[in-house]
Amino acid sequence: MIAIDTAERRRRLQVRHLLTAATRSPDVAAVADAIVALHATDPATVYLSAWARMTAGSQTEIADAIYGRKHLVRMMAMRRTMFVTATDLAPVLQASSALGVAATQCKRLLTELRQAEISDDVERWLDEVSESAVAALTRRGRAVATDLVADEPRLNAILDLAPDKAYAAPQKVTSRVLTILALQGRIIRGAPVGGWTSNRNEWWPATAWMPGGLGDLDPAEARVTLAQQWLARFGPAPLADLVWWTGWTVGQTRTALKDINTVEVDLDGTPGIALADDLDPTAEPEPTAALLPALDPTPMGWVERGWYLGEHRERLFDRTGNIGPTIFWQGRVVGGWAQRRNGEIRLELLEDIGASGVNAVEQRAADLTDWLGALRFIPRFRTPLERELTA
Repeated sequence: MIAIDTAERRRRLQVRHLLTAATRSPDVAAVADAIVALHATDPATVYLSAWARMTAGSQTEIADAIYGRKHLVRMMAMRRTMFVTATDLAPVLQASSALGVAATQCKRLLTELRQAEISDDVERWLDEVSESAVAALTRRGRAVATDLVADEPRLNAILDLAPDKAYAAPQKVTSRVLTILALQGRIIRGAPVGGWTSNRNEWWPATAWMPGGLGDLDPAEARVTLAQQWLARFGPAPLADLVWWTGWTVGQTRTALKDINTVEVDLDGTPGIALADDLDPTAEPEPTAALLPALDPTPMGWVERGWYLGEHRERLFDRTGNIGPTIFWQGRVVGGWAQRRNGEIRLELLEDIGASGVNAVEQRAADLTDWLGALRFIPRFRTPLERELTA
């Protein structure tokens, strides 16, 4: 069995994820492609993850590449998580992952519609409302949710599943229906409304965003493509990492791997898989500091994280497994950072990385301060170290 040690995995992480000065790119679509997709549950993460890997590009320029020139697509896919991915890869995420999530979410919504007694025939009701919403969006060309509610008032239906309980939280079906339509590939999220950290967005018909929309790839074939993409960027790795990252079943994952030329490798005593033509060693990159935001795709790329995270999980993750802002040095997490309300970037190193490392981290923090300017953000998921640094 071929052995690939932790040092090699760290070198690959730095080079393939564009975390060195020599590998940074001027193109946000190329950045997304290098890590399959940018994590977008927290809107600020998209911009901060892109900045960390780009040679240049303002927040406005990054937004224009996504929402103006439409070189990327913001979509929910693997693990019911939001991503921004290059337009040519979006159909793969759609077929391999989003459709499965759509089926689960639709089934759940139908159950709740029955409980709320929205209609005697909830399947027909949901079909009618969905078709009406898509037709309204097509007529408008693009719209926000309130526009679509004006055209289809049934989108304002309220789910009140526990009306007699103090903890009850009635909710409108608007976002649920639109989310399912997006997961089905019929509509696409457009530009945010209200600033770079806003979770509200425009909606577009999928065919208006990209020719032919998200297409109709075979889900099994799409899973093969996505697994190969992930292995080329995150491999070698244990099978459990790919299962977790995709959100597929073990059976789906193993089936996808059958059509990919892989080999089993030894990862410092742990069995892993690698692409058979991707076994050459990586040259040692020039040491470069990287400041990655909360939920960045690199630290969130594996479920087994000890080889790059070390003993820092307790301070850098929240209780539900979301990572906060991190400092990377030579392919491993060495600390965390945060932006205070006055714009100052606060740093805390959790390891000794030497004077040159400290200088590189401080310079990168100065670069980020300049890039942010008057922009401010608070991570959607707060972690212990991030809270300490902003207190």
